[in-house]
Amino acid sequence: MLQAVKNAFLLPDLRRKIVFTLLILVIYRAASQIPVPGVDKEVLNQFLNSGSSGADILQFLDLLSGGVLGQFSVLATGVYPYITASIILQLLTPMIPALEELSKEGEQGQKKMNQYTHWLTVPLAALQAYGQVVIIQQSIPGIISNFGFRANPLGTTAIIISMTAGSLFAVWLGELISEQGIGNGVSIIIFGGIVAQMPGRIWQMVQLQQYLLLIVFSVITLITILGIVVISEGQRRIPVQYGKRVRGNKVYGGQSSHVPLRINSAGVIPLIFAQSILIFPSSIGSFLSTSSSAGLASAANFIVEWFSPRAGAWPYWITYFLMVAAFTFFYTDIIFKQQHLADSLQKQGGFVPGLRPGRATETYLNEVMRRITFVGAVFLGVIAILPWITQLLPGLDAGANTTGTLLITSTGLLIVVQVALDTMKQLESQLLMRNYEGFIK
Repeated sequence: MLQAVKNAFLLPDLRRKIVFTLLILVIYRAASQIPVPGVDKEVLNQFLNSGSSGADILQFLDLLSGGVLGQFSVLATGVYPYITASIILQLLTPMIPALEELSKEGEQGQKKMNQYTHWLTVPLAALQAYGQVVIIQQSIPGIISNFGFRANPLGTTAIIISMTAGSLFAVWLGELISEQGIGNGVSIIIFGGIVAQMPGRIWQMVQLQQYLLLIVFSVITLITILGIVVISEGQRRIPVQYGKRVRGNKVYGGQSSHVPLRINSAGVIPLIFAQSILIFPSSIGSFLSTSSSAGLASAANFIVEWFSPRAGAWPYWITYFLMVAAFTFFYTDIIFKQQHLADSLQKQGGFVPGLRPGRATETYLNEVMRRITFVGAVFLGVIAILPWITQLLPGLDAGANTTGTLLITSTGLLIVVQVALDTMKQLESQLLMRNYEGFIK
């Protein structure tokens, strides 16, 4: 692998792409230091490290923003609005005939879909910016002075516009990486933010002299990475035979191939879906816990206690596991049906041995996909509740919050490994085009 890295830097065009990607990441990290006007960053940092249920919610939003919410900068919303817009359009495509037809129009259709995604990103970024500020302000009173359209309409509008512009700027940087750098730009942005947080957590354990804890978490992290790589690269290969076609004096087809069906086709999307939904009960409960009604406050405290990501809150973790598994099946089924593999094989003259082309092949592929997705769903569920499992181990702090129990959060670790694999594959393809040995053998 070290030789492959050396070969990548020896090639001028690949070296330019790698340096360009690193330069964009530096620009993104520098822009993340630009604060939103009127924010008391010291109070925010103290709250994020407090371990409260509200802090857990903000820690999750900090993960999705690429690690910049802790700075409460103009990039606090990160690229998450763009990801949300992409997911919404993916789910709406099979439901709206016009979008489904547009998705089949090749490159021009894809450009139009990307344009719709960008349009949808703008209102979603504005809504998320307002929501983040409201959550933080209610969780940490006084962190932003005079926020609200009644109290300060111009200041509130300026904050929302600056954070929306920051989100669009982050998306633009990601697209620059996709076009002129290496890897998927949006994923690289999140990757950089997550990895940038890791040295700080290691240094914090060293300062507290928690060396045994650091070793245990390092071993757990390495084992988890190995499992993610195995499942991410695992696939079921369906044999495909292409019939012979005679055109003039030439014979086409007659070859054997396969269709790779991945065990984990959904990636990290189910974890984001489930965690996004599960933060609402605890956030609503934290807002209502200060109610003047004793009964309402008691019910709100019960919700916060049982639906916060803590070691003793087993209803949260069981619900989280089940929701991740359900979303894995749901998302994989939608994306797989959009590919129309059976129709594509039939048009190309291919067939699965022993099956008639068309509906029989489609039914068989769907059944196989659902069976192997079960393994992926269980694995993603285990990854999701990994912080809870580590908290239950003897000798570990059972009161630690979700983000403090691992060097990288389980969701973040899944993102990091998958982005790293995707980037290495792209570099490998570039090297193999030039007769160099790639990263993955």
